[in-house]
Formats: sequence, structure tokens, C-alpha cells
Amino acid sequence: MIFDPPLVPARLISRYKRFLFDAVLDSGQTITGFCPNTGSMRGLTDPGSRIWLSRHDSASRKYRFAMELVEADGTVVGVNTALPNRLTEEAIAAGLIDDLGDYETLKREQRYGRNSRIDLLLSGPGRRDAYVEVRNVHFIRTAGLAEFPDTVTARGAKHLEELGDMVECGHRAIMVYLIQRNDCERFGLSGDLDPVYAAAFARAVGRGVEIFAVKCLLTDREITPVQVIAMDEPGAAGLRTVKTFVTGYR
Repeated sequence: MIFDPPLVPARLISRYKRFLFDAVLDSGQTITGFCPNTGSMRGLTDPGSRIWLSRHDSASRKYRFAMELVEADGTVVGVNTALPNRLTEEAIAAGLIDDLGDYETLKREQRYGRNSRIDLLLSGPGRRDAYVEVRNVHFIRTAGLAEFPDTVTARGAKHLEELGDMVECGHRAIMVYLIQRNDCERFGLSGDLDPVYAAAFARAVGRGVEIFAVKCLLTDREITPVQVIAMDEPGAAGLRTVKTFVTGYR
């Protein structure tokens, strides 16, 4: 995915009310913009951080600028949670995620489960439908290890349960963790921050939900899904054991 038109560099002043931020453009102009991320963005909102913004000149938009990238821990991090579905589609088309690229039809935002919408629904003659849920990942505490979630997510736990339901109905169900930062070679759950989500994850895997962690390469010009990476799965007594996978953790 190429940013077109090019992003606008700035310095972050503050992010507040979840959806808003103040920043200073390189021209010296101070602006208020829209932050397309409802999460905590832990570790990504330090005042003075280098950020990159998309510009939208539509008269219907209240805020002209939207935050896309943040420089943190010496790397570029993608914060726009509207992009992971599109990036996952690119990863599927590139053949990165198992055999999902072989499906004939891909539909977006289809109703399913308990009054939910699935991010991507793949189907094809003679094949089980594949329900694909996507989560954006940009949280890190340990060098090289991307983690999810960065805060409690009851909605995320609900979706894991619904994916398990789809497996029991005879379909495939896939959870994709789309990692929008360059400095991670492994992925793991932050069960200490949300033990309920970690328990839902374990149940989902036990029911046959397929898990993939896809790393992206980011610059201020483009974001490209590049590879499926290893996952650290929670072990006994909070320990972790590394499980490397190519076609998913099942």
C-alpha cells in the first residue's frame, strides 16, 4: 500500500479524547487532527514524537489531517486501525497466509455470529468458507516481540468466541494479527494486560481457529506485508515457549 498523496511530516504535541491530536507541521503551523485509533496507543504518544499525517481536503471532513505513522523506539509504527483489513487482503493476494489466496471470492464486512461483521469472508466452489478476523498490532515491551492487546478488549474476546463457533459450524476461521512495525520478529499475547482475552484465545485455538501473525515493512511512503512470523505461546506458570510456524498456529 503506497501513500498517495505523500504523507505530511509533523511533531506530536499531544493525543487526547482518543480521536484527536495536536501537532506542529514542519512549516511551523499548529494543527488539530483526527486519530484513527481508539486504543490506548501505549508507548506511541510521547510529546515531540515524529509523526506522519495523511491530508484530506474534502469539505465534509471536520479535520483535514489524520495520523498514520509514528516514530517510536527507533522505528516507524503504523497506527491507523482502518488499514489492517486492506493490508491483510494484500498479504492474502501475495500468498503469505496459507492457501487463502486460492479462494475465488473475497467479501468484506459480512454479517455473522452474534450481531457482528467479519472483516473478510473467503469462499469458492468445493471449499469451506473462510472467516477472517484481523487485529492491528503495534505494541511492544520486549525487544523483537510484538504483543496484543495493549489494553482490555472485551470485543476482541467476543470475536474469538464467534470464530470458534464458525469452526463448529463446519467453516474455517482465521485470526490474523497484522503487525504495523518494523522491529518485531515474534508475536505474543499480553495475557497480563487482558487475561480474559488470553483465555478466549486458548479456547479458540482448541476449537480449531487458525492463527497467523503477519509482519509489515513500513516507511513514510508505503506499508507492505512481508512475512508470517513466529508466535510465543503462553506456557505453564506464565512461561513462554516459542512456536515457529509457516502455515499457522493450529
